[in-house]
Order: sequence, then C-alpha cells, then structure tokens
Amino acid sequence: MKKTIFTMVAIFAISSFSFAQNGAFSNGDKLLNIGIGLNSYYNGGSPLGASFEYGITDDISVGANIDYLSTKYNGYKFNAFYFGVRANYHFNELLEINNDQVDLYGGLSLGYRSFSWTDHFYESSLGKGYGSGTYLGLIVGGKYYFSDNIGAFLELGAGGASNARIGVAFKL
Repeated sequence: MKKTIFTMVAIFAISSFSFAQNGAFSNGDKLLNIGIGLNSYYNGGSPLGASFEYGITDDISVGANIDYLSTKYNGYKFNAFYFGVRANYHFNELLEINNDQVDLYGGLSLGYRSFSWTDHFYESSLGKGYGSGTYLGLIVGGKYYFSDNIGAFLELGAGGASNARIGVAFKL
C-alpha cells in the first residue's frame, strides 16, 4: 500500500516537470472527482466519495465534498457520512509547473460528519449518533489528465472517511 502511494506521488512529481505547456488548472474550471478510499479511519469498508470545485482564480478553487462508508460484521453495522465545503490552492504557477496534464493542489475542508451504529451482537451502549459533529480536513493532491477532460487523481490527508483516495477526475 505504501509503495503504491509513493509510486503514484513520484509519477505525479516527475511528470509535472517534463513538459512545457500551460498549467492544468485555471479560473472558471469546473472539476469533479469521483473516488474510493484506499484506507479507512474505521474498521472495514471502503469509503466512496465525490467532490466538485469551481476555479475562482487561476490558483484557487472552492466547492463541496461528500463521503460515505458502510461496513457490517457479525451483527455490527456502522455508517459514516461526511458532507462539507472545501477550498484548494493549485500550486502549478507557484512551482512553475507548465504542464497541461498535471495539477498539484492542497487545501482545507470543513463540514459535518454523521455516524450511525447498530450492534445486535453485544447490544452496545454507544448512542446511534456517537461521534457525529463537525470536522476540519487538510488534504494534498494531484491530478494527471489523460485527455483535456478526463484524468486520475490521488489525495492524501484528512478530507473525509479515509486518509488516501484515488479516482477519476473530470473537467466539465
């Protein structure tokens, strides 16, 4: 798992300095990410998530994100639902990355997380919404576009129900 993440980050970094074109992100871009968590904060399950962002400058995007995780084991069921807003800074111009295929970014998310528990095996005393509340997330990520509008992304950090996510990136 660590080797896979390291390899993907290395590919993003190496490819970002190998071409000389315009950057992959700009003002007015509409970005949609759909992905799966590689590692859940919780016992079991694979978090599914999506985010949408709109470029308000050539370096800054704002938007929303959503994550869902469900796991069941031996009479125990757990659901996690995250919904929040996010803002990212796109580093291509700052780092002088002039590649239409690469977009490196980092940002913050703020939102609400909702947990539900069902435990028929032990009849646990945890309340149904135990642990629910606001969350603050911090992420770093990168996208590699295979065409003008479709690519892959990798995000690391606390942006939802997992600390690593991969998926498909779309420019709408």
